[in-house]
Amino acid sequence: MDDDVVQRVFQEGGRDYFQQQPSTSSSSSSILQSLPLHVSFDHGYYLLVKSIQELREKKEGIVTVGIGGPSGSGKSSLAEKVASVIGCTVVSMENYRDGFDEGNDLGSIDFDMLVRNLEDLTKGEDTLIPVFDYQQKKRVGSKTIKSASSGVVIVDGTYALHAKLRSLLDIRVAVVGGVHFSLLSKVRYDIGDSCSLDYLIDSIFPLFRKHIEPDLHHAQIRINNSFVSSFREAIYKLKCKSEAAEDILLMLFKEMKLNRYFIEMYLRPPSASEEARINDWIKVRQSGIRYYLSLGDQRIVDKNFIIRPKAEFEQVGRMTLGGLLALGYAVVVSYKRASKSVDNGNVSLSLETIDTLGETFMVLRGTNRKTVGTEALKMGINEPWITKSYLELILERKGVPRLNTPPLLPNTSLTTSQDRMIAAPRPIRVPPNLVTRLEDLSQPWTRSPTKSKMEPIVATWHFISSDPPQADSSTIDPSSFRDTVKLAPMPDSYDLDRGLLLAVQAIQALLENKGFPVIVGIGGPSGSGKTSLAHKMANIVGCEVVSLESYYKSEQVKDFKYDDFSSLDLSLLSKNIDDIRNGQRTKVPIFDLETGVQSGFKELEVSEDCGVIIFEGVYALHPDIRKSLDLWIAVVGGVHSHLISRVQRDKSRVGCFMSQNEIMMTVFPMFQQFIEPHLVHAHLKIRNDFDPVLSPESSLFVLKSNKQVAYQDILKILDPAKFCSSVQNFIDIYLKLPGLPTNGQLTEGDCIRVRICEGRFALLIREPIREGNFIIQPKVDFDISISTVAGLLNLGYQAVAYIEASAFIYQDGKILIEVDHLQDAPNPYLQIKGVDKDAVAAAGSMLKLDGSYTTKSYLQIVLERLPASGRGSGGIHTQQAARLQELVEFIQSQGSSSASESSPIREVSPVEGVIEDMQSRIRRLERWHTINTVLWTFLMSALVGYSLYQRKRQ
Repeated sequence: MDDDVVQRVFQEGGRDYFQQQPSTSSSSSSILQSLPLHVSFDHGYYLLVKSIQELREKKEGIVTVGIGGPSGSGKSSLAEKVASVIGCTVVSMENYRDGFDEGNDLGSIDFDMLVRNLEDLTKGEDTLIPVFDYQQKKRVGSKTIKSASSGVVIVDGTYALHAKLRSLLDIRVAVVGGVHFSLLSKVRYDIGDSCSLDYLIDSIFPLFRKHIEPDLHHAQIRINNSFVSSFREAIYKLKCKSEAAEDILLMLFKEMKLNRYFIEMYLRPPSASEEARINDWIKVRQSGIRYYLSLGDQRIVDKNFIIRPKAEFEQVGRMTLGGLLALGYAVVVSYKRASKSVDNGNVSLSLETIDTLGETFMVLRGTNRKTVGTEALKMGINEPWITKSYLELILERKGVPRLNTPPLLPNTSLTTSQDRMIAAPRPIRVPPNLVTRLEDLSQPWTRSPTKSKMEPIVATWHFISSDPPQADSSTIDPSSFRDTVKLAPMPDSYDLDRGLLLAVQAIQALLENKGFPVIVGIGGPSGSGKTSLAHKMANIVGCEVVSLESYYKSEQVKDFKYDDFSSLDLSLLSKNIDDIRNGQRTKVPIFDLETGVQSGFKELEVSEDCGVIIFEGVYALHPDIRKSLDLWIAVVGGVHSHLISRVQRDKSRVGCFMSQNEIMMTVFPMFQQFIEPHLVHAHLKIRNDFDPVLSPESSLFVLKSNKQVAYQDILKILDPAKFCSSVQNFIDIYLKLPGLPTNGQLTEGDCIRVRICEGRFALLIREPIREGNFIIQPKVDFDISISTVAGLLNLGYQAVAYIEASAFIYQDGKILIEVDHLQDAPNPYLQIKGVDKDAVAAAGSMLKLDGSYTTKSYLQIVLERLPASGRGSGGIHTQQAARLQELVEFIQSQGSSSASESSPIREVSPVEGVIEDMQSRIRRLERWHTINTVLWTFLMSALVGYSLYQRKRQ
């Protein structure tokens, strides 16, 4: 894996297994011998899990991991995410404090005890580790770690890579970035270039350069964490005064428990003006002896909801607060907050008392907007809701503290990104290699990659006017004014997290300045993440999402021309947009990709209460469409860029070097000519670096078994109120580049998998993680066009395996159970899927599947069943080779046809007959499934009725 990265040798001084026992096989190189110099957080998580798994298989005893880095870089988050997959023991160095004055003070850490604990575990002995309480500010006891249950131990702390510990660590991981980089960027933006970066680091993180940074260079995995507070996982809040819910609170008061006391402070930058700009302030939260930091007032207000990122604060040291004050930041507002809370599983209910206001507020929190609103209605609380923050309420009552001294004048005039002239549109593409950009920096990799002129943490939207009417202002029609006010495009591109926040803020600005409706278009290449972004925006603002796939013309889709602009019913789309613009109900088509025809219409109306609708699709920013839209958003990256990188890597491994542009022109032939020119005009440009396989935030935990389970047993473990079922047929085609080195047998990791399901082509370019009985796979599939598959074949990839299967799917919103019938396999395979690992394991136990699980892929299962005499040269059965060849020829013929050509009437090919046969079989399976469900329900009802009848007779 990652054979193209720079080969690295372990630093001296570690107990590195592969230094002591080098592999004698050239074909099975260790992942730890080919780690990239710098990786993203998600990639680092993936590499760390794989490295732990490899070491655990090839060495005796426990695997020890050290994760070090400055405060706020994301060390603890990484340790928790790895532990959720591996199931290991995490030892926090914060429990080894001798005192409580300063967590980053090297002298406050009891290294001797930590070393003894690690030595005990490596010897196979149980050990007793301390427990530190931050409220009481002292050690309060200890807990035992069993060596037998600790196959992997992670040491998490600022000094986890210190010389006293390195000889005890198998894997050393350094994490930099997070709030550490963000705060440096923010401070440098606030005070200008008057101070050097080293001076700022020494002021804000005084121990970093001397005591922390030198140890980080001994890491084998070096992670640059570009994390910012993300609304991808949002918390929805409803807040009111406690008097408005007095009856509810009296009922729940006995169940509430006292949490903690917080002190919250807001720091104003030294160069701030007299006016209050909350987004320019730094928020610091103190809980016991811990300090947490948040940059600005990170929230969105929509209707009655306050929406905040789930991970809003990052921990920092007390010295960081002192450094900010020394640089001229001033505490302008501070207050104490006491909280009592109770959780019912769906939402949490809190009572929060603010001392400065002398009032108590009731806050309802949850991760689902609809659930929070529904729970509020159940409690009988309707209004009045408060959407202002505690800071805003304090400022309204007490005013903004005046500056004691005039703001400092910067040495040079700073020009923000918003004041720069907007130049001609530039193509936006995700940089192919972040490593290269970081290596070119003049600063060390452990420092913030800040620019000479930092941009604001959160940019601000502006409006521009275009040719206002010359008539008297008293006679101007408000609608004409609406048409003359437009958003000024952001001159730069942003990552997905910042882009999501800016998109929602743009919608709110448009609603405020232009009124409703606000019609949004999200465009970009296939697999870039448009649909995911659209639905995350819709969850926040509470609106509908309409896919342009609904407007496909039936005759075009039969040719799989999903990226052909002529396949869209533009006249119907224009009518729908005009109806929405005029406040009228409209009928939006419903397109069935499985059958390739429109299956009906649904009525849609954008009311004043919502005021927003989102259209997403490859051509959402085409000139003929975007002229009717208010907000244009372009998304690039995702699987679009990851596939290009994968192809480039495969080509280099066989000695053929191709530029990314050459690959893109072949694999995405429509993009550069027909899609990219429209994206550069977007108001907001988003670079999506997200990889669903690498990201721990996008994982499904899967248990797979071939043990037979009765249909009624499946029904018993699913919620009948939310139960739904469906049937799917799919074909998996595995593409491999000839000449790629293998270990003798074809594996999923050697191939690019293309799945044809319900008329769609979906791509998987990276092997999922397997841990214990679990397969950890992406939650989402990235759809691609048939021309992309044809492009891969044109680049030399060969179809080496073929699997056809039918799937019966049962789900209740929390657990999904899939029964897969593989062609030519004697028994079906059952998969249990869910985002909650424990819930998936519990469902498997209820179905009595323990001990029958397998983590093999279907490719491996099928290949193992084939007799050697029946295999073709590609590894598949000779009887299937002809059918696969027909499918490949069909893909090449359809994918290679020009997008500008209309589809002529032609004879039905044999492969089209195969696909039509699959669709017919799906319909038969669905009818059988429906009949089976009805009969089973009738039978159960009859049994229950008969049982009740017998009881009455007795």
